[in-house]
Amino acid sequence: MRYGLFMATAAMVAAIALAGCTTTSVDTTKTTAIDATPESVEVSDLASGKAQFRDGNYGLAEKHFRKAVELQADNAEAWMGLAASYDQLGRFDFADRAYDQLLKVAGRKAQVVNNMGYSQLLRGNKKKARSLFLEARKAMVDTTVVDANLALLDKA
Repeated sequence: MRYGLFMATAAMVAAIALAGCTTTSVDTTKTTAIDATPESVEVSDLASGKAQFRDGNYGLAEKHFRKAVELQADNAEAWMGLAASYDQLGRFDFADRAYDQLLKVAGRKAQVVNNMGYSQLLRGNKKKARSLFLEARKAMVDTTVVDANLALLDKA
């Protein structure tokens, strides 16, 4: 009796399994392959970081900028974005490290010094912020951004 039940169950499982194998048509639809990485990874992470930063998604911006600098350590634009993201997240300890790396990569350029001043403004260090803004202002041809930052500093 057990043997008969076993054989009947086995025959039913085999019939069900074979029934699923009766398809004879094959999908011949042609697809277009899309290049998964049309540009280098650090460039796409840099672009993603900028977009996330513009949208106010500073955590996601930090993630993309960090990945970009991990892949290309001499990318000044990625270091700038990473430092600014850390500033917006209130992670000033990490921002200082990123600014240190940025200074090594890009040098003491006016835009870098301006951003460092803004970082100090966010921290409430008005004296240091003013000093950095004035340093940046001396080296810039168009001082619109620095002037706006100095106005923010005066309001704070």
